[in-house]
Amino acid sequence: MKAAVYVKARSGKVLEIKELEQPVPNDNEVVLRVRAASVNPLDWRLKRRRPGVDVSGEVVAIGRAVTQFKPGDAVFGAGRGVFAEYAVAREAKLILKPGNVSFEQAAAIPIAGLTALQGLRHKGHLQPGQKLLVNGAAGGVGTFAVQIAKSCGAMVTGVCSTRNVELVRSLGADKVIDYTRDDFTQDSERYDLILDNVGNRPMSALRQVLRSGGKCILVGGAKKLSAVLGGLLELLVRSLVLRQKFTLFIARINRDDLATICQLINAGKVTPSIDRRYSLDETANAIAYVEEGHARAKVVITFE
Repeated sequence: MKAAVYVKARSGKVLEIKELEQPVPNDNEVVLRVRAASVNPLDWRLKRRRPGVDVSGEVVAIGRAVTQFKPGDAVFGAGRGVFAEYAVAREAKLILKPGNVSFEQAAAIPIAGLTALQGLRHKGHLQPGQKLLVNGAAGGVGTFAVQIAKSCGAMVTGVCSTRNVELVRSLGADKVIDYTRDDFTQDSERYDLILDNVGNRPMSALRQVLRSGGKCILVGGAKKLSAVLGGLLELLVRSLVLRQKFTLFIARINRDDLATICQLINAGKVTPSIDRRYSLDETANAIAYVEEGHARAKVVITFE
C-alpha cells in the first residue's frame, strides 16, 4: 500500500510516499480502507514517522475483541498513520459514519469537532444566552465552534480575516470582527466565554474583554504555555478578584462525543466545512498549507 512517511534529510524531516505492507489489527483494533483523512497542526508538530489522525473509511478487517464493527462498515474517527491507503484504528475511537455526510466531511470532524464541542460544553460550560467570542472562527475548530455554540443558543462573535468574514457569518455568527481592521481586545463588549484558537493576544488583553466570572479556553497546550506562564502571577490575582478562569485545553477522542456531533449533523445544526482537497501524493503540500496558518475550515486528503 502507499503511505506518507517522514524520513530524515539534511534539511530536517521530509515527507515521502512509500510502499508499505498493509497493517494487521490487534485485538481491539480495526483496519480501514481509507477514503479520506484530514490535516491537523499536530501532523507536523508531533514526532511521528507516520502522520495522520483524522480518518474516515471502510472496515476491511477486525481484531478478535472487536464487537461494534464488521467488515464493510463505513466509519470515522481517529487512527494512526492515516495518510495511507490502509490504516489501523482502535475500536473505541471510531463511530459509524452518518449517511448524510460524505467521507470527506466525516474525516474533517474528529479533532476539530471534538475540540470545539469539549471546549465549549465540557470546559466552558456554555449556556443559552451567554456571549461567546471565537478567536480564529474561520479555522477548523472555529467553524465547528460557531455552529455548535449557535445550536446551544449562545450569542456568538467570530474573529477572522477579511476574506473569511462572509464564511463565518454564513455559519451563524451574530457578529463578525475583521481582525485586520479592528482589535477585539479594545472593544467595549464583554464576554462570558472566549474560545481562543489562535493565541495571538496576551492574557492581559483577553481578560479585559472577559466578564467577571468568565472563562477563557485556550485551544492547544504547548504554544499557549509560554503566554500563560509569562503572566501567571497576574492571572492568579485576576482569577481571585474577578473569578476569571483561563484553561489550556487539548481534546480527547471518544465515541460519546463523536455521537453528539453526529446528532447535531443529523439535526442540520452542524455541517463540516472543507477548504481544500489534496490527493495522497500531495500530502506534503496539504500539510505545508495548513502549517502556514491561513487555511479556513478543514483541509482533506481524499482517496475517492
